[in-house]
Amino acid sequence: MSSLQHLATPGICVYLCLAAGLAAAPASLEDEKAPAYWNERARRTLESALTLAPVTRRAKNIILFLGDGMGISTVSAARIYKGQLEGGPGEDSQLAMETFPYVALAKTYNVDRQVPDSAGTGTAYLCGVKANAKTLGVSAAAAYGKCNTTWGNEVHSVLHRAKQSGKSVGIVTTTRVQHASPGASYAHVVNREWYSDADLPKEAIRQGCKDIAYQLVHNTDINGAPWPEQQPCRRQGGAGVRGLFEPKDMKYELNRNASTDPSIVEMTEKAVRILRRNPRGFFLFVEGGRIDHGHHSSRAKQALSEAVMLDRAVARAATLTDASETLTVVTADHSHVFSFGGSTPRGNSIFGLAPKKAEDKRPYTSILYGNGPGYAIANGSRPDVSSLPIEDKDYRQQAAVPLDTETHAGEDVAIMAKGPLAHLFHGVQEQNYVAHVLAYAACLEPYHAGPECPAPSSRSGSPGLGQPPSLLLLALGVASLLLRM
Repeated sequence: MSSLQHLATPGICVYLCLAAGLAAAPASLEDEKAPAYWNERARRTLESALTLAPVTRRAKNIILFLGDGMGISTVSAARIYKGQLEGGPGEDSQLAMETFPYVALAKTYNVDRQVPDSAGTGTAYLCGVKANAKTLGVSAAAAYGKCNTTWGNEVHSVLHRAKQSGKSVGIVTTTRVQHASPGASYAHVVNREWYSDADLPKEAIRQGCKDIAYQLVHNTDINGAPWPEQQPCRRQGGAGVRGLFEPKDMKYELNRNASTDPSIVEMTEKAVRILRRNPRGFFLFVEGGRIDHGHHSSRAKQALSEAVMLDRAVARAATLTDASETLTVVTADHSHVFSFGGSTPRGNSIFGLAPKKAEDKRPYTSILYGNGPGYAIANGSRPDVSSLPIEDKDYRQQAAVPLDTETHAGEDVAIMAKGPLAHLFHGVQEQNYVAHVLAYAACLEPYHAGPECPAPSSRSGSPGLGQPPSLLLLALGVASLLLRM
């Protein structure tokens, strides 16, 4: 049984300054009819806001949570789903990430695309510069698929710079570790699909480009964590590494075997407990990567379950760290063409039907996709969804346009932050601004000489174009690759 199935039981208590006084007992719908209820609730929120003061010291630790594909509509739907799992109507529920006091919006476009991919966005929020789609750890001067444009255009991630400053660093992800989001933290490659040497074109090999898995192993010193059923990963050279739980991506939470495979919550806790031993602090990147996969397959229940579990990881990390010295940020790389609507009543299952039928006299689910494999027009009409298992974890919501895989969306995504210098996240910003705030908060290059930063003699050197840092690598469902040692 997966841990998501236990969400209806009392769980982790969520903290934070703004949450204090706001987490009153759930109101009944009858209570909400009285103006006094709303006035009192707003008064308490206002009083908490008036006492909110930014923490202006630098951060010892940084945790960046990334919900891959977790657009604002996904956050809203995950909130409702969480509340319904706990036995409430859902709409008035609150995610752990939503208790963070500082919120901004990030513009997600790539240099060459209006609607982005996860590689270009990963380069933005991890390395601090916007890039072309499908490229990792290189500026937009590097052209997609052209190996010889890599050299001289490498850009280095905040994780890399954190290691160079003497901090411990780690990655937790539910995808393969060479996937776009984690890959941006260590790789410099002009094609995000050059996962292993078998994927490299002959010309790229001749020109000296290295695949992502090679860069992961040869540019890092990985400590695996002992979990059951760790999977060796193979590539053409034959050698493997440990700390990996699936030959590719980890299983969806709703499909996970809890007795053998750790959840993102457990992996995050393990990572924090190990990394926090370093007196100089740490940088941890945690990705809920299968939110994106659920949406691409138009399986909303899988996507929202992954989002709820990422939020549980956020809550768990909060219990293991000191908010006065740890900057915690939750954001997304991009959104999806996912929406929910249809004038549904309060408490309606987030996966349920809209109350009225469509113009074709057939019912429809509240959740719909703009495009994707859920397109189901046959003989000029849609199937009658009232006879389908719409609450099933693998049910595909209907889509307007037929595609093999549902696409990303181009709207802004949220940035939610707490801890030292979290107030720097404000307004509507370019996505690459995220990396600059993280670097500034942690006294990393190019912001390492500012007030309260360690003296240069205490640092281990500046990041050049050589080897990226060693990592604590946890829970990385690496593709069936890795490396020739």
